[in-house]
Amino acid sequence: MTTSREIRLRSRPQGLPAAANFELASVDLPAPGPGEVQVRNTWMTVDPYMRGRMNDVKSYVPPFQLGRPLEGGAIGEVITSNDPSLKPGDLVQSNFGWREAFNAPASSVQKLNTHGLPPEAFLGVAGMPGLTAYAGLLRIAALKPGDVVFVSGAAGAVGSLVCQIAKLKGHKVIASAGGAEKARFLKDEIGVDAVIDYKATGDSAAALTAALTAALAEATPDGIDVYFDNVGGGHLEAALNAARPYARFAICGMISMYNAEAPVPGPSNMALIIGKNLRLEGFIVSNHWDMMGDFLKDLGGWHASGKLKWRQTVREGIASAPDAFIGLFTGANMGKMLVKLS
Repeated sequence: MTTSREIRLRSRPQGLPAAANFELASVDLPAPGPGEVQVRNTWMTVDPYMRGRMNDVKSYVPPFQLGRPLEGGAIGEVITSNDPSLKPGDLVQSNFGWREAFNAPASSVQKLNTHGLPPEAFLGVAGMPGLTAYAGLLRIAALKPGDVVFVSGAAGAVGSLVCQIAKLKGHKVIASAGGAEKARFLKDEIGVDAVIDYKATGDSAAALTAALTAALAEATPDGIDVYFDNVGGGHLEAALNAARPYARFAICGMISMYNAEAPVPGPSNMALIIGKNLRLEGFIVSNHWDMMGDFLKDLGGWHASGKLKWRQTVREGIASAPDAFIGLFTGANMGKMLVKLS
């Protein structure tokens, strides 16, 4: 028997998740059966989309079940294998995060070739968040020469790569993030053209929208052509104000609304979509896996030439996973939030 600890959903959050919504449990894993592997996780990810799965509502992925371990991306090492496709010591990627170890069919994990990158990068810049940035900017927003790009949530795992791809392709980039440290990272290390610290704009929704609108007008008086939205709310409203005719909006996430306990009013200026001939398109990265090959090829080239930068915020141990997840909604992460398990 192998003992493993796991995080289960104890209750469904109301508003911002709290420690009481989670529980840490120990389980004994038997030897893996025929065609199965036993994997000990070394890294796991927490991501904002997981908040939606904690609600008992129909969505593009099933809700998490109470009393059951949560799920999410993980990197681990094969301990025991009863399948010829994998052997002990192989690194694998799976969706069996939020636990220290697990048994599963070999077909449900993917052998990992790191291509010289740290393994945990495949939970961030080289994984789902990275592809989200790549597909959202290049396919959904259809980036084209001369575009001015505005990115919200720009110091996060997705937003920071959106900024870099746009800069690598020669575009002017305005980034919004919360706090002086994140602003310095975006300006000094990523090299964006202007940074808006939204935490310095005021507390009310109206004050935020007004301040963002004024800051965008100062940073790019002629307006924006692309908005990559990770935040929603006042950021979306300000982007609508700043949009040039025929601007394209890639709606990736709206983290400002994920913990709302009542319906959130939409932007008051939605009519601008008509007069400005704007295109707003939401997207889910799982519909764009066909771009993974091109993405990894481009990413590898940028990394090899020293042009790629990324940050990680790391928490230690399975017991820290709930706190790491909650931290996503309070701005505790710079870049990708990860949990190191062993």
